[in-house]
Formats: sequence, C-alpha cells, structure tokens
Amino acid sequence: MQLNLDTLKEEILEYLESQGFVVFRGYSRLAETDSFVAWDTDHFPDFRRFLDAAKNAGVRMIVYHQREFSDELVEDGLERLGESELPREERRSLEARLREMRDYGGFTCALELSFDHQGRVYLFSLRAEWYEDYLDLLEEIDAAIPGEEGEDDQGSMGGYFSQN
Repeated sequence: MQLNLDTLKEEILEYLESQGFVVFRGYSRLAETDSFVAWDTDHFPDFRRFLDAAKNAGVRMIVYHQREFSDELVEDGLERLGESELPREERRSLEARLREMRDYGGFTCALELSFDHQGRVYLFSLRAEWYEDYLDLLEEIDAAIPGEEGEDDQGSMGGYFSQN
C-alpha cells in the first residue's frame, strides 16, 4: 500500500479535533518500552478504527508523533557506510541508493498515534515504503560495521562495578 503520509497527517489531525481528542505532540514511543500493543496496520490501516477503539476505552488524550525525513539521515547513513567493511562495488551501490533518498527530504516518513490505558501503551504506526527501504539499507550497512554487535558486553557501566 503506497501511503502519502503528508496528506494523511492533516487528515488525522482534523479527525482528532473533530472527535474531541486532546492531542499531545510527543516523541516516538516505539523505543520507550517493549510492552506496547501495536495496532495491526497491515489488515486495519484506517487510523479512525484505532481512534474509535481509544474513544470506546474512555481515552481522551492521544500522543501524536510525526517524523520528517532529512538530509541528516542520509548523511548518517553515508557515515555508517564509511565505517563498514563492505566490498567496493556493494559500497558504491548502497551509496548511490542512499544519495537517491535525498529526494525525500522534507517529506513525512513516519506517523504514530498512541495512548495509555490501564498501564499499557497502545500504538498505531505507519511508515512510508521508501522510509522502510532506508531503514533496511541502514540495517544492511550496520551488519557490515566491525564491532557493532556485542560491543557493550560489559553492561552499561563499561566494565566498572561497585562491590557495595
């Protein structure tokens, strides 16, 4: 399903207002917790059904997050590519694909709606297909960076511990 998230974000905000929801413009909650319940956007992509569920559960406040794609994201990918140990031809191919992503600068690449109910976070998340491609590129690049996996084996204290 090809999504135009720039059009959809306006539609979502209008719907939220028309339904009397309080909109809290927050950051992405995907990384916040791993105990969230994700809406099945593959089978039920209509945000209205998600918001109807929230309303029926007595929720009034919706956390709204949108992410805009930027050149900085492309630069980050190119920097990571420079750290990778990929063969020259593969590196050139990935570099060209990353540079093509600059065409999406300024476009909305991700939208999230979420709410809290009885100690759980309920999440509706959409990403543009081209943004999924970008994330796949980063994953491929990161897999070829030496020392990325298991680098923090000693815990968050960097090997230091208290004997208290």
